[in-house]
Amino acid sequence: MTVIDNFVLAISNILYQPFVVPLILIAGGIYLTFRCKFMQIGMFKEACSVIMEKPHEGGISSFGALMVSTASRVGTGNIIGVSTAIVCGGPGAIFWMWVTAFFGGASAFVESTLAQIYKKVDDEGGSKGGPAFYMRDALGQRWLGVIFSILIIFTYMVGYNMLASYNLQSTFAAFNFYHEKTTPFIIGVILCVLFAIIVLGGAKRLIHVTEVLVPIMGIMYVLVSLIVLAINIPNLGHMFGMIFQSAFDFEAIFGGFAGSCIMYGVKRGLYSNEAGMGSAPNAAARADISHPAKQGLVQMLSVFIDTMLICTATAFMCLSTKVDSAAYNLAEGPDAAGYVQDSLASVFGGFGPAFIAIAMCFFAFTTLIGNYSYCEGCYEFIIGREASHIELVIMRIIAAILVFLGAVASAGLVWDIADMMQGLMVITNVPSILILGGVAFKCLNDYKAQKAQGLNPIFKASSIGLKQKTDFWN
Repeated sequence: MTVIDNFVLAISNILYQPFVVPLILIAGGIYLTFRCKFMQIGMFKEACSVIMEKPHEGGISSFGALMVSTASRVGTGNIIGVSTAIVCGGPGAIFWMWVTAFFGGASAFVESTLAQIYKKVDDEGGSKGGPAFYMRDALGQRWLGVIFSILIIFTYMVGYNMLASYNLQSTFAAFNFYHEKTTPFIIGVILCVLFAIIVLGGAKRLIHVTEVLVPIMGIMYVLVSLIVLAINIPNLGHMFGMIFQSAFDFEAIFGGFAGSCIMYGVKRGLYSNEAGMGSAPNAAARADISHPAKQGLVQMLSVFIDTMLICTATAFMCLSTKVDSAAYNLAEGPDAAGYVQDSLASVFGGFGPAFIAIAMCFFAFTTLIGNYSYCEGCYEFIIGREASHIELVIMRIIAAILVFLGAVASAGLVWDIADMMQGLMVITNVPSILILGGVAFKCLNDYKAQKAQGLNPIFKASSIGLKQKTDFWN
């Protein structure tokens, strides 16, 4: 296991050099933001209005697709990922998470719009798609789509789901009944069984479950954070001072970039909001809408919900208290769960750790479901046909076993696998959307033009000069 961990860590360290993943992700997001004319700001209200549009009978709504992608985005990364960033990178990591999310909104728009344009009819008469499809059909590189599909399966079914399982069980370490040998095993078994029950029910059930759970848990979490902020109002000035002072301490940042607030802001911001990775487009392609730009706007909004609301809620809950984050950066590894739980305990007493554990149960479970929902379509893309029932059952059982293994794995291994896999997805997907970005820009302009005429935008491929035949837009 040590050999595997060292190999994964070595690859991850290469990927997160300043000129690899950070440069591709942030520079790409900045470029797309300017080309989209800062639509994260100018079209935010429009994105909110698009969410509630109804699909055709039997179709999947924009809201449903949003909840699946948000179920993946809004998860354990919003709690443990954020607290890890603060403990390891300092309060300034939160500022760089904001930066990553803001520019990532444009990346999310472009990749999801492209997924809608190049989506295909699925076997049930609905739609399917994602980066693998626009890599094959727009770039003409099926091999790249296959590689990307493999990366998604390893990232979500292995890396992210193992990490979600580990993060959930780690929050129970605050309680007296926790035993480092037996408790992770028991929690792993429970998660494995519950996950298997849901995924063996099929993709439609995934959407129904997440449509209910995601909004409820998100609203409750933000409300608790607002209560904490209200109680700690006298500390808010100091909190913002810590964030911005740490964010621009360039001597410390460039003295050790790998452990700096910028790096942890990028890593954990990416882990949380996934903008630019190419994951959410797989859910976006399933939405039944009249114009591809609509789902691009919805997915841009998902990044805002994830980072600007949920991640910021965690950060402010922790940093507005007087709990010292540095005390949790232990030699054997960061105690991220302990930091966020002790922060709430300083306000609510025993209710604080219990609330985090309960929130993590909801966050982790919807994360597991949302993550897995991407994998079956990618498997079918790889094999070039519809997967048989037995193949899907085997795949779902393997996914359930990996959920169990994540709960009993070491913290270093699961974090390193997740960091490595998400980095590989970025360097595969972002260059693709930069090359194809012109199609998404034309699509956005077409949407704006129709809105300016007072119309409900309806897309035709010919209206932007798209020569490739599409399944939905000709």
